[in-house]
Amino acid sequence: MEMSADDRPAHRTADAPAPADIARLRRLLGTSDLAWLMERVHRRLEREQPLTGPVSLASPTDAQRAAAERLLGRAPRQGRSLTVRLETVDAVLRRSGISPDGLAAAHTALAGPVTPLSRTRDDETRAWHLAYAPLAALVRSRPELTAWADRLRTDGIVRRLARAPAPARALLTDLATVLSELPSPQAVSLPAFAARILGSAHGLDDGTPLATLALSGIRALTGFPDGHGTEWRREAWASAGLLRDELSSTVLVLNLRGTPALDWLADTGEPGVLTLRQLTRRTPRTTAATVHICENPAVLAAAADTHGPDCPPLICLQGQPSAAALALLRDLHAHGTALRYHGDFDWGGLRIATALLHRVPWHPWRYTAADYRAAAMATTPSPLTGSPADSPWDPALAEALSTLGVRVEEETVLDTLLTDLA
Repeated sequence: MEMSADDRPAHRTADAPAPADIARLRRLLGTSDLAWLMERVHRRLEREQPLTGPVSLASPTDAQRAAAERLLGRAPRQGRSLTVRLETVDAVLRRSGISPDGLAAAHTALAGPVTPLSRTRDDETRAWHLAYAPLAALVRSRPELTAWADRLRTDGIVRRLARAPAPARALLTDLATVLSELPSPQAVSLPAFAARILGSAHGLDDGTPLATLALSGIRALTGFPDGHGTEWRREAWASAGLLRDELSSTVLVLNLRGTPALDWLADTGEPGVLTLRQLTRRTPRTTAATVHICENPAVLAAAADTHGPDCPPLICLQGQPSAAALALLRDLHAHGTALRYHGDFDWGGLRIATALLHRVPWHPWRYTAADYRAAAMATTPSPLTGSPADSPWDPALAEALSTLGVRVEEETVLDTLLTDLA
């Protein structure tokens, strides 16, 4: 009788794997009692190691020992451990026809293909490279962030925060979006900024991975010093024009006119404090052609004590320029007031001055290399410490600090500054 096509046995090609008997395989190898054996096989396959030699299980249960003996068709053995040779299991599977292509094919039939670790590592390396693509795009448009971006790639913080390439790419995409908008040309609410840029007012809340990375990027943009704590974060955000609130950011002024309150203080020669809220609602309209700026409150207090209402307008930064100080100085500059700045002659002072210069144009007020050398000769200075910084308004100043190696605090030259203000 002639066989139909459906009745004829299937023939394998030379390259086609022999079909495994899945039902028998599951009964023989797919039980929980032999899960340890299949785990050892999986480990060998993903490391691309041969399925030969012994594998052992310490302190096997009676059920685990019995399952191994059934698989190998051998008499029960005693001992504290159970040892099975993989090539013996391979031979049993081939000889019985349960898996004609052996142990590796049996594992694939039961658990699916195994991806070698080397390929997994290569794939992960490529995925991490792609994850940093938003950062590379940001640096192309903001080259001043190059050194910061390089550190971000190498110090591991992105991997610690994101754990995997896909969330890392999403995180860095948001980070690039945030930093491409900073510093903000005008002071804005931090939640409002986050809502506009990220679609969520809580996108830059404290403790989030994005806020952590954004603050480090802001430091690279504005030169704001490292620190910690709630107050530091508030001022760091403010240095980029992002306000956590309108009242905490302030600026200290003396004899600045333009509002009834400031006019009253100037008539008495008393210092005043302006909040960012006041400055964003009604900026003082002073008629002063020049406004002096100092770094330390002691200078402003001494000017008030010495000159009172006769002192020309003076603004004190009290360290890094706050959002309030930047708002005030920008407005003064926009209306034609010349700004003259003095600060400490040390690396920290140069960083503060540079951060201000990047935001608002100013001219040095006895803050050049010549002034530094004269002050160092006239006083008893202290040793200069910290990492060097640039002085773009007078490159010779940074060179002089490196050469002399001493710091001169602003209060040390107070008499000279007060003479200028007379």
